[in-house]
Formats: sequence, C-alpha cells, structure tokens
Amino acid sequence: MTAHPTFPSASEPRTTAPLERVVPGVPARGRTGFTQAVGSSAGSLFHLIRTGQATSRAELARLAGVSASTVAMRVEELIAAGYLEETGKGESTGGRKPRSLSLRVGNQVVVGIDLGEHHASLGVLDRRARLIADSLETVSLVDGPEAVVRQLVDRSRALVAEAGEGLELTGIAMGLPGPVDSRTGKLVAPSRMPGWNGVAVRELLEAYSGLPARVDNDANIMALGEYVYRGQDIDNMVFVKAGTGIGCGVIASGELHRGFRGIAGDISHVSLSDAEPIPCSCGRLGCLDVIASGSAILDSLREEGVEVESMNELIAIARDAHPLATRYLRDAGRRTGEVLATIVNFFNPEALVLGGKLSQSEAFVAGVRQAIYTQCLPMATDFLDVSVSEVGWLGGVRGIGWALLEEIVDPARIDAELRSAVS
Repeated sequence: MTAHPTFPSASEPRTTAPLERVVPGVPARGRTGFTQAVGSSAGSLFHLIRTGQATSRAELARLAGVSASTVAMRVEELIAAGYLEETGKGESTGGRKPRSLSLRVGNQVVVGIDLGEHHASLGVLDRRARLIADSLETVSLVDGPEAVVRQLVDRSRALVAEAGEGLELTGIAMGLPGPVDSRTGKLVAPSRMPGWNGVAVRELLEAYSGLPARVDNDANIMALGEYVYRGQDIDNMVFVKAGTGIGCGVIASGELHRGFRGIAGDISHVSLSDAEPIPCSCGRLGCLDVIASGSAILDSLREEGVEVESMNELIAIARDAHPLATRYLRDAGRRTGEVLATIVNFFNPEALVLGGKLSQSEAFVAGVRQAIYTQCLPMATDFLDVSVSEVGWLGGVRGIGWALLEEIVDPARIDAELRSAVS
C-alpha cells in the first residue's frame, strides 16, 4: 500500500483552479452560472460547501438568497446526517468570526476499478476523493464477465477491509477497455473482450455487490482523472490512452464529452489510407488499432524474431536503445499523431495529454509530437500543451471513483435521503 498525491478538494484547493470549475459536469460561471442554479435545499447547500464556493452559514445564505434561519436548519440536517462538519473559526469581516463548514469525510468509501486486458487497478477513495489504498490484480477477460466482476467485487471488499478498520464500502465503479453505450450501459463490440459484447456490466456490479455502481470507457475515466488531478483548470483537453489498444477521452468546456452513444474519442478504428491492409476486429483493414497499438508493435517485433512478451518488456528494450523497438514505437507515435492532428485542428484543445503504457516511451511521444507540429495549423499548436499524464497509472481509478462520488452526493439524492429519514 503506497501513498499517492490526492485530488484537490474543497478543503485543499489548487491555486490554479477557479472555484467555478471545481465539479465536472457543472457549468461554470459565465456559461450558465452557479448563482442561477443555486437552491435552498439541503443538497444544494451541501453542493456549495463541497465545491468550495462557501465555507460558512453566512456565505450559504448570501449565495442561496435565503434567510439565515433557513440555512441554519438545513446545515444542522446535513451535520446530523454526517455530510458536513464544523472545523473551527473562519475569517471575520467584522464582528464575531464565523464557524467554518467543510465536507465530513467519515468512514464511507468507494472503490474505483480500471479494468485492463490482463490486469485491473483498484483504488479506495474517501468522500473527498482522496486515494487511501490501491492494488493491482491479475485478471483474465476470457474468464467471462460474471467471473471477472465477481472476482473484482470480492477483491474490492478485501481492499477496503485492509485499508482501515471501520470503513464502509458504499459503491463500486469500473472503467472498461471497450466502447460503452452511454444510453444503456452495455459494452458494444469490444475488440479484446470475447464474450463481453452486449453485457450490462453496471447491472452485474450492482447485483454482485448490492451497492450503487457506475461504468464507463477506460479512456473516458482516464481523461476525467487527469482533468480533476490537474485542478479542473483545462476546459478543453484531449487525453490519449495508448496501451495495448488506443483510445481518447475528451473534456469539452469543462465536461466529459461522450457524444450521442458514448463513443466520442474512439480513434482506434480510424482507417489509415496508406497503411498495410491488416485485418481489424471491426472488419476493416488498416485501422489505427492494428497499426500503432502496443499489441500491434508486439506482434511486429515477434514476427521479426524479437522475443518480447509484454508491454513492460517493450518499453524496457526501447529504453536500452533496441533499434527495431525504437523504430516501431516512433512510427506508432507518428501514425497516432496523424490521427490526432485532425482532432487538434477540429477541436482546438488547450492540452493534448498522452497516457497509457506507450506514453512511457520517449520514441512514441516524439513521434506524436512530430506529427502534431507538422500537420496542425499554427494557431492550433501555438499554445497547445502536449504532455505526458501527470496522474499516472491510477488516473482511471481516480476518474471513475470521482464520477461515482458525484452520483452518491448529488444534491437531489441527498434531499431524497433526508426526506426519507424524517418520514
């Protein structure tokens, strides 16, 4: 169990993050504006505290436009329910110092899971989205969805028990290495997941755990994890997950953009016109996935007689200047960059972030940069930040865990819970 940097939270703001951008999915002031959507319910007031917009009863009354007595009643309800706590005295504006309010961490936690082809990363996150325990598990997708989900639910419970006495698991969320239909939650034709097509993994998670669950595509959750880790101050970002497969997650105007059915950013099946006619799982020839992914590079090296068994070995021999591995990685980066150049020109992001195992290769990163700066318009690249992921291998865990916490502490859900408690 290792210590990791934590997400910025209401009590630990990054200085570069404007308060109005704290929560993904919530429009910032200037687009729709918090002040237009603020209500006087307990859930709405909790949201103001959680996102760092208010730290006292007086600030809540001012932002919500309600009386101090109404705020006092709602705050007491939230304290009694374990959502808020008083943490001392705030800054005085004249007169007695107000008592500060903050999110109560408590003992409730969630588990985020980033499922890969051969491994799954797990992390336990508290209510402030701080990572308090993590684990890397060996899995085999060919065992089928029910066996894999059951294994990971059991391991999630064990990891929570190992993380600390008295912790209560309140939800499990999972990122999946395949397209997820955002309307139905089902996997759609995943290329390296035999037997998983059409499976509603969220329903399986809920059935086996008896807890709230959430699922999303792995590139999406890695993009969200990177976005939150960097302080939510990059409104438009493209995150590239380059590992055994290749995919993208897109942050647009401060929100995770999934598109109509949830496949926005799926660049793995973009056909490369001048590529070798290698058959792809989608039925076409020369897709990016079979030309430039980690799996494609490993296959090419083995055909050349290079004995390399894993992505880790691939990165290691490239660092030792293996000429063929270095060439294939640079070419893969260039081909990936060619596809990304179109996206950069069209979308005009502030940042292009490279994640996944291939991002650990300088040759791959150099190939991407070469294509981007060669093929993009100067206006698209003058201020474009092309960088490697800051959050690292647990970015997907953090992203999907944050997304589940957003559901669990949704204002409407808190209001419903408080109403049921008094009825």
